Amino acid sequence: MADAQRSWQPAFLPGDVPKPVGAYSPAVRAGDLVFISGQVPRDPRTGALPGDDIQSQVRQVLANVKGALAAGGATLDDVVSVTVYLADVDDWGKFNDIYKETFRAPYPTRTAVGATLRDILIEVSAVAYVSR
Repeated sequence: MADAQRSWQPAFLPGDVPKPVGAYSPAVRAGDLVFISGQVPRDPRTGALPGDDIQSQVRQVLANVKGALAAGGATLDDVVSVTVYLADVDDWGKFNDIYKETFRAPYPTRTAVGATLRDILIEVSAVAYVSR
């Protein structure tokens, strides 16, 4: 396939973070929008899970979202929409408590759905708006 000019630019995590194994960009900047790929609760440098409980995985996944946002030139305050995938929908309350500690009101729009996730409890994607 021939290279074509795109109206968006990929943003990559710092050099000490391994590149994604799959065919995707962790973050993409398209005009004033920054799109964050689904982040999982693994340490981006080591690939290790922080624990097997929802609280530690929520904290790690939100830290990963924050890092991907930074790579795209955005912050948590710039987030306008979040999509959350939970392996166990009964973990929603525990997730929500930590989410409220991480984001501040007024909160972004949010969708939370139950999903089959491979050996993790949560995945989060986000969209941020950053005016030029």
